[in-house]
Amino acid sequence: MTRLTPTRRGFMAGTAAAAGAAALPLGAARAQAPSGVLRVIPHASLTILDPVATTGYIVRNHGYLIYDTLFAMDENLEVQPQMASGVEISDDGLTYRISLRDGLAWHDGTAVDAEDCALSLIRWGQVDGMGRRLFTYVDSCTHDGASTIVLTLNRPYGLVLQSIGKLSTNVPFMMPKRFSAKPTTERLSAEEMVGSGPFRFVADEFRPGARVVYERNPDYVPRDEPASNAAGGKVVHLEGVEWINFPDPNTQLNALATGEVDYWEQVPADLAPIVATMPGVNVENFNPLGNVGMARFNSLVGASANPGVRRAIARALNQQDLLLAAVGSMEFGQECFSVFPCGTTFANDAGSDFIREPDLEDARRILAESGYDGERFVVLATTDIPVQTNYIQVIVDTMRRIGINVDAQAMDWATVLQRRTSRAPVDEGGWNMFVTWWEGADLLDPVVQFAMSAGGDEAWIGWATDPTIEDMRTQFAEAGSMEEQLELAAKIQERFFEQNFHAVLGQFFTPTGFRDNVSGILQAPPFFWNIRKA
Repeated sequence: MTRLTPTRRGFMAGTAAAAGAAALPLGAARAQAPSGVLRVIPHASLTILDPVATTGYIVRNHGYLIYDTLFAMDENLEVQPQMASGVEISDDGLTYRISLRDGLAWHDGTAVDAEDCALSLIRWGQVDGMGRRLFTYVDSCTHDGASTIVLTLNRPYGLVLQSIGKLSTNVPFMMPKRFSAKPTTERLSAEEMVGSGPFRFVADEFRPGARVVYERNPDYVPRDEPASNAAGGKVVHLEGVEWINFPDPNTQLNALATGEVDYWEQVPADLAPIVATMPGVNVENFNPLGNVGMARFNSLVGASANPGVRRAIARALNQQDLLLAAVGSMEFGQECFSVFPCGTTFANDAGSDFIREPDLEDARRILAESGYDGERFVVLATTDIPVQTNYIQVIVDTMRRIGINVDAQAMDWATVLQRRTSRAPVDEGGWNMFVTWWEGADLLDPVVQFAMSAGGDEAWIGWATDPTIEDMRTQFAEAGSMEEQLELAAKIQERFFEQNFHAVLGQFFTPTGFRDNVSGILQAPPFFWNIRKA
């Protein structure tokens, strides 16, 4: 029987990340009265609240405020217990008994129990790419009493804890059974935002797309370890957090300069030099893995269902031009011709030669050979997130230059999140492409990377279908050595570049702007525990 409890190496590393709070022992830090409301400019508008409804990062960030997870990844990307006190794994690797730690309660005052959590895992496993794969190995996900979740597998699987401890979208957040038992097709409402996390959602103050208010959960019991990425003690030093949306970057700039807001999640690269010189304001990158831009194709309908059309577009795009438009300077971007973030374990060169040296003439040749006949190509064109807006302008211009009949339909990101779920033909409100980006942590390997899934209806939006890729992803998950995984990652990437379910747009970094009186920001996604406001 194997037991997992917090590792010393993982949480000692977290001490540096928690330096803003390190002057006091954790118990003393908890004892201090919370101070102030942190006013935040988020990177997008929040209109969808259910964390399993979309992979949008704005919904993930919202989820981390009010929900908690059984396991979490520390800054070394090691899985650590979070709501769990530990796990016992049977010698044959087929049974996982996950124990809940004491003192867990939902925001309505009721106790968290194992049935809540088992149902939460099942609901998450119906929509998340890594979760779906996990549940192909699961015979049952149930509970033994109030404090033990029991996972029984049909065959050993080495990524059980990495799956339920995954850092990013879709995150396996825990919720009460009256919500976790709901079908994934029924989105949770504002009144149903009940978690067990460090903040509580204030439903009466919610203004979709304009304002979101969270208040400190006084009953939350943090872990004893220092905060490290999504793991460790989620100690709240604030009275609350308020997300405020402004109409344009210049208004956002003025709000930070005047102190109307305290924290600007994503400062546009062209404004970063200005923000860096403003009195009382700092600019820093808190995401060392960066982001990878992506032009995602709809593999089901119209011209984008044609692999030759997708390949022609990928052949034409120039990453340097794209990055200069998106982030203003190569100081904030780097060309990356792998489907895995450059500088990480599985990044490789396989199959990428055709996108390293873009060639418009060759792209026109590929387009002609594909049989493309001038069919309308609908692009969902985001207008309210500068990186995406700037990417789209270059992409649309390039597509038109090689002869594609582009219909760029302008809309905000909240509308894109709604529209992109449609599988309808283009003439009935469907689409062919949208532009997005993924954080590096979501792309580290072929199983974590939902965008790599190619299982048709079970794949990520775009609904790519390729049995060859899916078979190799399964082989990767079951591989017995790093050497075998590296070889498979290269083969998967090579096959991907034959199909081009999306175009890779380069790697970039988005700085955060914050006032001098804000400290304790973690090297992590936008988490709001550990932060202090003087």
